[in-house]
Amino acid sequence: MTTTVAATAWERGRFDERRGPSKVLFGRMYEDASIELGAFRPGGRVFCIASAGCTAMKLAPRHEVVAVDINRAQLAYAERRFVGAGGICGAAEGVMAFGRAFVPLVGWWPSRVRAFLDLDRTAEQVVFWRRHLDTRRFQAALDLFLSVTALRAVYAPPFLDFLPRRLGTIMRGRMARCFARHANRTNPYARALLLGELSDEPPPPEARGIRLVHADAAAYLERAPAGSFDGFTLSNILDGADAAYGGRLFAAVKRAAAPGAVAVLRSFGEARVTLPTNHAAEDRAMLWGIVDVRPASAL
Repeated sequence: MTTTVAATAWERGRFDERRGPSKVLFGRMYEDASIELGAFRPGGRVFCIASAGCTAMKLAPRHEVVAVDINRAQLAYAERRFVGAGGICGAAEGVMAFGRAFVPLVGWWPSRVRAFLDLDRTAEQVVFWRRHLDTRRFQAALDLFLSVTALRAVYAPPFLDFLPRRLGTIMRGRMARCFARHANRTNPYARALLLGELSDEPPPPEARGIRLVHADAAAYLERAPAGSFDGFTLSNILDGADAAYGGRLFAAVKRAAAPGAVAVLRSFGEARVTLPTNHAAEDRAMLWGIVDVRPASAL
């Protein structure tokens, strides 16, 4: 494994500003890997942000995967999962669990939420969502939970500065968009978000062949042989990085990209202009404002 110097907030391995060891931030990835599977040429070599390992494991049967993460605790956790260890709750799951503990107060009884998640017709889902779940009490509660004041208690400024205003309203819109487009019954991300039930599929045999690297993404790609990757799944690593780091990362991706390589970049932020390459509506995880899928050369 290789170590390098980083220039993003992810380096500390913590969401907060407190001193202490790095943590597992994500017990699961809330990123729909079907986006990558549809975007990348089968058989190609893919650069992947390791995170909890979910995307890397989905890609491994069809690709040679290099999984990179700057957070040692997160990388070690992904490595354990690749050889069959069970999942755990990371810091992100802890925050979501805290919020879900209060949802019965706004009428989100478990039986009601399960009935919603059992639906498989989007028209019925939209009606149920509007009538039983997207209530005024829920709206007020989510606005409070996702307010800057509340989020500052958990997240350091670099993880908040890029977020859009009125985040509660925007997140409800993203949820409604998902329920109008994707069947709940076959959407594991909806169950994970609303109930906290995380699937624990065994890793594919190919997961043992994933190469794990402890490094900053930009620094690793700057050292990689030119033209050595056919795909890049970058998660949302620019949520928590400044513009200078973004420019550095994009230059490194272009350098390491083989002809025809494709890059996928997510963000909780909102696109400032209409992006024809934005596939956020297709991502069943429903959390993202941007899922940018474009040729690496066009970054």
